[in-house]
Amino acid sequence: MFIASKILAFLTEPLAWVALLVAAGLLSVNRRPRLCKGLLTSSLLILLLLGWTPLSNAVLRPLETRFVPVLPDADLRQYTGVVILGGALESSYLWTLPGQYMLNSAAERMTNVATLLRSQPKLQLVFTGGEGELLASGLSEAQRAQIFFASQGITERQVRYESASRNTYENAVFSKALPEVDPTQRWLLLTSAWHMPRAMATFQKTGWNVTAYPTDFRTAPNVPWTQYSMKNSLSIWRTALHEWLGLLAYRVSGRA
Repeated sequence: MFIASKILAFLTEPLAWVALLVAAGLLSVNRRPRLCKGLLTSSLLILLLLGWTPLSNAVLRPLETRFVPVLPDADLRQYTGVVILGGALESSYLWTLPGQYMLNSAAERMTNVATLLRSQPKLQLVFTGGEGELLASGLSEAQRAQIFFASQGITERQVRYESASRNTYENAVFSKALPEVDPTQRWLLLTSAWHMPRAMATFQKTGWNVTAYPTDFRTAPNVPWTQYSMKNSLSIWRTALHEWLGLLAYRVSGRA
């Protein structure tokens, strides 16, 4: 399942679709020139549409609005702790400077933890994340998380680490097996808003009593129709395609 997901990740690259259309058009240029023209025209139109921000926003936003955000002043005393999903730390091969940490575009998964602890210092923390790379080497994400949390004044005694999981399903199963972790108690599940539907379905399927704590929002309720950015929109398209396909695969396989 893990290897297959990495291979199928090709489908989540919108520019790969454009490249396939161009390649098909070039292959048909001699035998079927009209088809060639249609394919090349379609690839150009798709490429232009990929940069239109309202369209990419509309594809991702239904995932981000599935769960209501937790307000900063919410009373969280009824919760045992927070399960933090990995995915916010850059790959281990980029961690080359001692004492330094590197976060990616999902950094809020990590930075919001310190804010939570300041308001609710008794919350237990569980960080779950091994190595999601196909050819893993170097520090696991849990080890990288330890470096980051230490820099924020969060001690090892405050966090339990799960370092073997490679995807959301394994996050749920492996963290459930950690010593002194009772998944039947009330936990907050902290991950990116766009990832929350699949994460919640998976954790609940495996027996966790979790409440969504979405963060790292990428979309807005009202995006100007004139907004256009190929760079930003491609990133949103990639995230949306990855998550919609992942949610479908998890439901088909019975993992969510």
